[in-house]
Amino acid sequence: MRKLIDIYYRFLQVVLTLLIAVLIVPVAMQILSRYVGFVPRYIWTEEIARFAFIWIIMVGAAIAVRDGSHFDVDLLPEAKSRAGRLLAKLIVNLSIGFAGLIFLVWGWDFAVLGSRQRSEIASLPMLSIYIAWPWAGLTWLLFVGERMAIDFGWIEGPPPRTPPDELATDPDSPAARAKQATAETVSHQ
Repeated sequence: MRKLIDIYYRFLQVVLTLLIAVLIVPVAMQILSRYVGFVPRYIWTEEIARFAFIWIIMVGAAIAVRDGSHFDVDLLPEAKSRAGRLLAKLIVNLSIGFAGLIFLVWGWDFAVLGSRQRSEIASLPMLSIYIAWPWAGLTWLLFVGERMAIDFGWIEGPPPRTPPDELATDPDSPAARAKQATAETVSHQ
């Protein structure tokens, strides 16, 4: 199962990259058409850009759930024990899971509504946009479930991320010296 989730995650990263490329084209056309007379002013570019942006947000949010790279707010003091840290992670994961469940349940109704509509300009089925909400909810639930299984030790987590090679291997690198100088400046104040 872990291997399938890894493949799905890599696929989402590729999709996100492609969506950003898709977003750049119509936005660039819109900008150029304002200032250059030979570029036609297509109205569909605004709609395609908006659709790509919606999917970028949803796919990016799903990737962030798996990475654990969403910002968070510390509401409670930092836990000192392993059990306290596990409880804090559980609260965060359950909160994300609850949001995913909301997106899945109410997003499904949203998608059903979109299945009966077409976009005004490009005449695309609105289901292609509205389905992003339940899809995101389902994906968040999958990734949160994986994170919880890792936290409880039911499955092995990914290897820890290593620091950049330059900092990890060469203490005399410019980046390492700058970091050391900053630390010394702060300690002297």
